[in-house]
Amino acid sequence: MLITVLVPTYRRPHDLLRCLKALAQQTRPIDQLIVAIRDIDTETWEALQTVSHLKLPLQTVEVTVPGLVAAMNAGLSALKGDILTITDDDSVPHPDWIERIEKHFLADDQIGGVGGRDYVYHGEILEDGAATVVGKLSWFGRAIGNHHIGVDEICEVDILKGVNMSFRQAAIKNLKFDERMRGTGAQVHYEFAFSLTVQKQGWKLIYDPKVAVDHYPAQRFDEDQRHTFNTMALTNAVHNETISVLEYLSPIQRIVFLLWSLIIGTQQSFGLLQCLRFFPKEGLLAAKKWVAAMQGRWQGYQTWQSR
Repeated sequence: MLITVLVPTYRRPHDLLRCLKALAQQTRPIDQLIVAIRDIDTETWEALQTVSHLKLPLQTVEVTVPGLVAAMNAGLSALKGDILTITDDDSVPHPDWIERIEKHFLADDQIGGVGGRDYVYHGEILEDGAATVVGKLSWFGRAIGNHHIGVDEICEVDILKGVNMSFRQAAIKNLKFDERMRGTGAQVHYEFAFSLTVQKQGWKLIYDPKVAVDHYPAQRFDEDQRHTFNTMALTNAVHNETISVLEYLSPIQRIVFLLWSLIIGTQQSFGLLQCLRFFPKEGLLAAKKWVAAMQGRWQGYQTWQSR
């Protein structure tokens, strides 16, 4: 079994070098390492000239289009392995990461995807928490993540997280990452559509908290600055989520999902009731979040309808 690791990167050379060092220390060596890099990212191209001592099977893929999806699809086009394993440049995979992933795929040929925990660090502080429900999509379309705090045993899931996800080549041979995803960089929720499509084709997706990486969320060079509100970033994220969920659900479930998202919503993408709930604390900011989320739902619905 040949294993390919894909790392998309943009303007974070120090984070990338830390990630590559961890990949070089895997107990099960990598067979192919693809680093997808923007053509204009001079710092990263220069940094990669210094890693020959790591003895990695490194292959670079140049990307000329902004956004994570273009980088991921460029990486797919160079895939040689039986297993595609994906992580971010700001991660540090644990030494047994590849070894544990391979064991899962060897143990069950119905497994199409494997994901695991990403221990999220803010500086030196580990984000705390424990969740037994991870990577699930409810019957009415509410997505539950929690990949970073999953503590249960190995379980089947609906959604894997981009920083720590692997797929069997046979399960994704006719797939690409959805180019309808919006955003100029991170294109949040791009992994929703990919994971749900693999599962809809009949493959099992599993989550194992021991398939682990340390995750040090680094600066993004686009409109999405993680914990700072930006109208365009939220609208894009909700747009991307909406497309992914509508593609997966049945016609009746789609109606329920749209009604739920408009009336209730979540703490990340407000419906009317969530807006009213947070208005006493956030004031006009809550109203702005609600408007951005509604724009994202409507635009996502329009994009889905025009497919």
